[in-house]
Amino acid sequence: MNDYRKGPVLLRGRNVPDVSTSGRLLGEQDSPHWLHEDPWRVLRIQSEFVEGFGALAELGPAITVFGSARSQVDAHDYAQGVQIGGLLAERGYAVITGGGPGIMEAANKGAHEAGGVSVGLGIELPHEQDMNPYVNLGINFRYFFARKTMFVKYAQGFIALPGGFGTMDELFEALTLVQTGTIQKFPIALVGHSYWDGLMGWLRESMAADGKIAPTDIDLMHVTDDPIVAVAHVTQDLAVAVD
Repeated sequence: MNDYRKGPVLLRGRNVPDVSTSGRLLGEQDSPHWLHEDPWRVLRIQSEFVEGFGALAELGPAITVFGSARSQVDAHDYAQGVQIGGLLAERGYAVITGGGPGIMEAANKGAHEAGGVSVGLGIELPHEQDMNPYVNLGINFRYFFARKTMFVKYAQGFIALPGGFGTMDELFEALTLVQTGTIQKFPIALVGHSYWDGLMGWLRESMAADGKIAPTDIDLMHVTDDPIVAVAHVTQDLAVAVD
């Protein structure tokens, strides 16, 4: 039985191809369907990580700020986002957001107006979501998981303002990474008692009470109404009293 080696893969019998890998590469292409196959997607995924790592490698200390894309410019949480972005920039932190409108725009605006580094990590969506105008370092991603890696890898903490499924997705991924010890020293602040206290109560009274998490896991998040306290918490500023 003849062995046929295709890179690290061993093929025998009817699995042996009629044309070699090099032959297929150099042969005439009848259809561009290969652009949409999984092996090609792997290269696209790899390129997203390479581009993201290259663009952010020298970013320095940074905090990721999450929140709803639907918040309006005249909303209270938008104003808080602007304040948070400015406070972080003044302390020498880059501000990372998803690059879109709403709270993301607010945090980027605050960082930009304070003269800081304002990062937007955009995502390709069925409904186009443009990069907001306050981003001065922007990267667009095809894949959520590549983008989510950048949110965590290049940040020293998270601040979450009121948001929807996307905010919850990022929040609980970060919590899982901290809870499991995958990442350490990663403070998380939630801004807005009226928005977050219901969730915190459910985590305490249902999830922790039923033994699905430890009661101390809830302490991985700090809830506050004060943007100054939120920024102090994620930057580990012990000089600012925590409410």
